[in-house]
Amino acid sequence: MIQSMTGFGKHVVQLPTKKITVEIKSLNSKSIDLNARMPSAYREKELEIRKLIANSLQRGKVDFSLYVELTGDETSTQVNEAAVKQYMKQLKSIADGDDLRLLEMALRFPDAMRTDKEDIDDEEYATILDVLDRALVEINKFRSEEGNVLEKDFLQRIKALQELLEKVVEMDPERQATVRERLEKAVEEIKADVDANRFEQELIYYLEKYDITEEKVRLANHLDYFAKTLQSDDSNGKKLGFISQEIGREINTIGSKANYAPMQQLVVQMKDELEKIKEQMLNVL
Repeated sequence: MIQSMTGFGKHVVQLPTKKITVEIKSLNSKSIDLNARMPSAYREKELEIRKLIANSLQRGKVDFSLYVELTGDETSTQVNEAAVKQYMKQLKSIADGDDLRLLEMALRFPDAMRTDKEDIDDEEYATILDVLDRALVEINKFRSEEGNVLEKDFLQRIKALQELLEKVVEMDPERQATVRERLEKAVEEIKADVDANRFEQELIYYLEKYDITEEKVRLANHLDYFAKTLQSDDSNGKKLGFISQEIGREINTIGSKANYAPMQQLVVQMKDELEKIKEQMLNVL
């Protein structure tokens, strides 16, 4: 079962004095590209949190956000009185103004507020990890649901490719007969004396050069393999990408060997279906 790299997960928990919120968003990427936003007091735990997210999501451009909102009377942020008074004194020396106006201006300057660093409580951190785990469950559920949609689309397009391949197989005898007739007519038009045996040998060589039997067999196998890989337990977008490249190689070879307009039209349709698969493949985990 495949998973999409697109997803969103969020979980919130209310503690006696704090509200903790974790949000995780992900988009497609060749590897894990994690951007973490969290209060500075929790930065010491960032590496551990990054590792947990990377192990769970594996690939994708991931935005992780941790919000801790104080809902009680406690606060670790205080007015830096000494800095604010110094700012007000300097402002007063530059321009006249009442104290309230000067205070409003001073509070906007750096260091006007100070935050006393607090050690993270073990129980609180355990709660954060639990919230993170629940958010990861949500985003992986979202990814699986998106993966189901992608899987249905892939199977539909693989079926379309198989049907087009069947038309190619049905058309091939007609193509070979047409190519043979075209060559015989060309020889006849130049009115040259041609050794019949020699001509037959050259004709067989030419037809073998444009024979697509192997390509038809390999393409059918690749399409079956792609469908089977979709049903595997693990989501393996890279493997599916490699298979789609092999599918494209066989389609291109059939197109170059066809030398027959009706078959080349089928090849164009096959390329169109494959291109849509490749576009969607970029989002598979």
